[in-house]
Amino acid sequence: MISKSIQDTENIAKSFLDKVLKNKKPREGALVICLSGELGAGKTAFTKIVSKVLGIKHKVNSPTFVVMKKYSIGKTYGVKFLLHFDAYRLNNGAELLSLGWEEMIKDKNNLIIIEWPENVKDIIPHDALYINILSDENGVRNFEFK
Repeated sequence: MISKSIQDTENIAKSFLDKVLKNKKPREGALVICLSGELGAGKTAFTKIVSKVLGIKHKVNSPTFVVMKKYSIGKTYGVKFLLHFDAYRLNNGAELLSLGWEEMIKDKNNLIIIEWPENVKDIIPHDALYINILSDENGVRNFEFK
């Protein structure tokens, strides 16, 4: 999907959330969404839009230095918390285990968005969803869903 504006990105995020959160197929644990892309591709911007759609009132920004931030979801979507991870500075998944990663991914109440999942690929659940964001010099973004 192509985005040429913030409004386009918002529409893509809404459509994506409608599909994944309203899916009636039962999950074993958290819904994990992996965001990949170069620096400045729009991973955090996408997460901010997702948080807005979910009714989160707090300001959402990159957890680069704290690795993880947790937000209560303001609307009912079958999940109660957004856990936003940034693995940019991590070398492997073991670094997330000390934060309680295993418990977080088992909890059906969690929607987990993780930026830079390739840095911790050894602990990403097999049923995680992947979004790769490619951007060009004109600010056009291509969202590839896997």
